[in-house]
Amino acid sequence: MRILITVTAALALTASIGYCQEPPAKIKKVQATYTNPGSGPEMFISYCAPCHGGDGKGQGPAASALKKAPSDLTMLSAKHGGKFPVLEVQHYIRGESLTDAHGSRDMPIWGDLFRSLGSNQDSIVTLRVKNLSDYIAGIQHK
Repeated sequence: MRILITVTAALALTASIGYCQEPPAKIKKVQATYTNPGSGPEMFISYCAPCHGGDGKGQGPAASALKKAPSDLTMLSAKHGGKFPVLEVQHYIRGESLTDAHGSRDMPIWGDLFRSLGSNQDSIVTLRVKNLSDYIAGIQHK
């Protein structure tokens, strides 16, 4: 009798745990909002922080919904022998890199999205990518 009660209690606990779990997070895709192309910090907070977190360590509010955890952007220099991989970062932001650092290309191709913000001028897209990359270079773990 005691075993039956224990098994019944365990099954009831297991069932209640199943009902308490939250559904998996989902990414809501929205139109990119305009930011100042000259402000790396503003672009980072608007475009990168939802996944990479405000500190760039990969713990943003949308991170749990991704197939693979976002990269810790503060460790890019450390992973490249102490040198910030500026061209690799810029190519990845633009969507020109074949590197699959995210496991899949969950990260938006910002070059295309920057063009959609009202200026198809490649010089403005280049300015955005440079300033965003410069900001990421500035948050490297020392």
